Amino acid sequence: MPSSATLTHALIDTAMGRVPADLVIRNGQWVCVQSGEIIPHTDVAVKDGRVAYVGGDASHTIGKKTKVIEANGRYLVPGLLDPHMHVESGMVTVTEFVRAVAARGTTGMFIDPHEIANVFGLRGVKLMVDEAQRQPIHVWVQMPSCVPSAPGLETPGATIGPQEVATAMKWKGVIGLGEMMNFPGVFMSDKKMIEEMAITHAAGKIVGGHYASPDLGIPFHGYAAGGAEDDHEGTRVEDAVARVRQGMKAMLRYGSAWFDVESQVKAITEKKLDSRRFLLCTDDSHAGTLTSEGHMDRVLRHAIECGLPPMTAIQMMTINAAEHFGLSKEIGMIAPGRWADVALVDDLKNFQAEMVIAKGIVIAEGGEWKVRLPKSSYPAWVKNSVKLKRKLKAEDFKLNVESGKSKVKANVIGVIENHAGTKHLTFDVQPVNGEIKADVARDLAKIAVVERHKATGKITMGLVSGFGFTAKCAVASTVAHDSHHMIVVGTDDEAMALAGNALARCGGGQVVVLDDKIIGLVEMKIAGLMSVEKADVVARKAESILEGFKMCGCELNNPNMQLSLLALVVIPELRISDKGLVDVTKFDFIPLLEV
Repeated sequence: MPSSATLTHALIDTAMGRVPADLVIRNGQWVCVQSGEIIPHTDVAVKDGRVAYVGGDASHTIGKKTKVIEANGRYLVPGLLDPHMHVESGMVTVTEFVRAVAARGTTGMFIDPHEIANVFGLRGVKLMVDEAQRQPIHVWVQMPSCVPSAPGLETPGATIGPQEVATAMKWKGVIGLGEMMNFPGVFMSDKKMIEEMAITHAAGKIVGGHYASPDLGIPFHGYAAGGAEDDHEGTRVEDAVARVRQGMKAMLRYGSAWFDVESQVKAITEKKLDSRRFLLCTDDSHAGTLTSEGHMDRVLRHAIECGLPPMTAIQMMTINAAEHFGLSKEIGMIAPGRWADVALVDDLKNFQAEMVIAKGIVIAEGGEWKVRLPKSSYPAWVKNSVKLKRKLKAEDFKLNVESGKSKVKANVIGVIENHAGTKHLTFDVQPVNGEIKADVARDLAKIAVVERHKATGKITMGLVSGFGFTAKCAVASTVAHDSHHMIVVGTDDEAMALAGNALARCGGGQVVVLDDKIIGLVEMKIAGLMSVEKADVVARKAESILEGFKMCGCELNNPNMQLSLLALVVIPELRISDKGLVDVTKFDFIPLLEV
């Protein structure tokens, strides 16, 4: 890239017609997010990847070698930005995630590699940062802040602290600190959390937020005082309002399984809050959603259906996001000096990118890639993350109780469809020969967390309701936020052992077992979180998991996403970790069975 002075000189000369543009887009409708206007009959001239001129007629910038694109009245939309997301949730690498989404109009992503950090720590983050730097679109990295997410309540494969944060803040491409998930640590003035945030602020970078509690009282105000600058964990309109009033940006989330836009967007459409303080994000989108439904284009269509004007919705995923990260001089609008990131579309309400230009280059047209994506190789250590002490047996998943008890009270995790939160349920259960068994008639399944980082052999058992299993089955996953041990849910002990052993053999992923047969499998060799295959291949395999859930009787939307969060001990109400059952409203362990 040219130096600042050289680049400025080139842009001025191109705008004045003294130097020909590299690329000119003619006769488009300029979606001018900075002014809120749609301006017809607009040309855009590009030099060295940047916008040099945008106005009524750019013919004076066209030379013999200038590439000319006829917009023919199509809308010229700034490339869409996702301000908070986890690549690992797509089950693919950074490159393959880009392959899946950029042709749909996403030209910028702000990724938090929190998941690989929980498995491999700083060296895992560095792998993601290096790969992000090689992409044809903009991929910035937020340094994970909470590894473990809840100290004392779980055991990750590695740890992140102030020293690691300070190191990462010096890396090119690191834009800030990832979501501050340990919100009790913040409002209780935990030294480690405060130091990480102070290091980030000293570097002039953004601290991401994550306040996953419905309590908007004193603890929320304490969290806001800690300096988090955005938050995507709101689910109610009052959550969005409270965050904006406290100076945060409210990130409204629409991922594969978290549908939080419709309720919160009312803060704009009904309460008339200023939309400049709101952003749209995905957080977690799996490969099936990305390839069949889309990414930020999907979010845009949904936000418009929820009542947002198209211009407002586009601003929330372009200029608002760029300004939030201090990048409005680089991205977020079609204007001189900014990277030429443009999507050409026919219809703003039914946004479908017909052509995508990123960094001044046509990267996709009609959904087909026009440039080559970078190739990446991965070290052996990142593919060797599933470590079990021994082969799993059915006996490992037994739930024994004190003999002589005819009935006991069980604390049960209750799944809530399309929400990250869970319910704390209680069931009266009757032991059979001193053992608690799954009960499909009552929608009661077993859940186990199998330690997979240090081969300790530890297995923690619990109970879960809400999957609706009706068969002899089990589902296992090494995607188990946030410590990412192996998590297994099932109605049959033999099936649970079979599922766990299958993942150990293939290096991680997700698997469904029905009637002692594997009916769904997606292999994720990289940290047990990401596949080495292309997104469309992964999507097909991921579909076998979703279909497997259905064959087991589960009718939830994207239940594999629900499964992956059952060990996330920072979102209320009840979770399970490698250390036990956690009441997240109290941040303390509780017994599974109360006899």
